[in-house]
Amino acid sequence: MTVLTHDRYCDEIAHQVGELRTVVTSGADLAATVPTCPDWTLEQLVRHMGGALRWVDALVRTRARENVPDERIPLLGGPEGEGDPAALDAWLAQSGELVVGALREAGPDTKVWSWAGVPDSGFWARRMTHEITVHRADAALAAGLSYEVAPDVAADAVDEWLQLVRWVQRNEPHAAARELLVAGRTLQLHATDAPAEPGAVPDATALSPAGEWGRVIELTEQGVEWRPGHGETTVALRGPLTRVLLAFYGRLPLDSPGLEVLGEREVLEFWLEKATFG
Repeated sequence: MTVLTHDRYCDEIAHQVGELRTVVTSGADLAATVPTCPDWTLEQLVRHMGGALRWVDALVRTRARENVPDERIPLLGGPEGEGDPAALDAWLAQSGELVVGALREAGPDTKVWSWAGVPDSGFWARRMTHEITVHRADAALAAGLSYEVAPDVAADAVDEWLQLVRWVQRNEPHAAARELLVAGRTLQLHATDAPAEPGAVPDATALSPAGEWGRVIELTEQGVEWRPGHGETTVALRGPLTRVLLAFYGRLPLDSPGLEVLGEREVLEFWLEKATFG
């Protein structure tokens, strides 16, 4: 399972910022509730995302060895006043430029504090790529706009989420994630529109053609494990890769058009309930 290059992550952050800006300036109601993040309005979601970009910019630009408190980050919360899409758009654009510039200048190997055991700037390039990729989906859903993501980014978002869940299982006192420390349950993700990576394990069940992208996920008492390919599992989630990604992140219901659940649905629902943390 190949991690994307640092430049690819930086390019994708810039692209996703541009796509999120398109939502902001689309005429969408900034006061509308975000269905997938119901505690936020669309504007609050955008401010959260732009603030996260500025926080990472501060971490990387200063080569921080510990967390940077909010009060030390200029314009963390966004422009003054609410309901002004032009001001919000300009602030978001600057937020993206700052973090992408800091990440490009640092490269992937600069030592920087992180919360997940990977203390370098490469961690933050990857994390911000997938943070904005998923939150841009939240924004698009709130605005009623279409959403797609490049296959390499979607596949890497799945792998990164699995790595974060495993890290939390092993290192944090997170009750829900620790409830996943059980054996004997396996899940398969299968994209019907994306090619398999080199070295993926061929299908063992005729459920999923070996030439299509897949992940086999195993719950163990030591933490979640996974591999590329297909195999016999307790439950499988099939569909276009973008929709599989969004369902795996809890952004689409499992019965959404284009998705299919095969096997013991309750195992997948158990995963979705427990594999979440803030």
